[in-house]
Amino acid sequence: VQLQASGGGLVQAGGSLRLSCAVSGRAISMWAMAWFRQAPGKDREFVSRISRSAGNIYYADSVKGRFTISRDNAKNTVYLQMNSLKPEDTAVYYCAIARRTYYSGGYNLSVEYNYWGQGTLVTVSS
Repeated sequence: VQLQASGGGLVQAGGSLRLSCAVSGRAISMWAMAWFRQAPGKDREFVSRISRSAGNIYYADSVKGRFTISRDNAKNTVYLQMNSLKPEDTAVYYCAIARRTYYSGGYNLSVEYNYWGQGTLVTVSS
């Protein structure tokens, strides 16, 4: 299973970026997907999760109202639309596949995900 994240880059504060995560080796339709991020010198933190049917979506408080997660199961791809970006959004963003096909709690815990992409760097300048 491989996850290829893309779409990162340098953007000014207030700008937008759209991240993509293309998955190969597994059909993602049976699994929830998530985005995490890791800023320099900080721990990896949860950003957003989308259930396999997109019926349940979670966001970290820090991105709620600014970021939107979506998925296209036919394309085996998950997206993260990021608007109104702030310098504190600067981080490497990782996509991940849920460990289980059913929800068992802990949507914001990295241990609940067992496949990870290589990350894409987002830099927001002030």
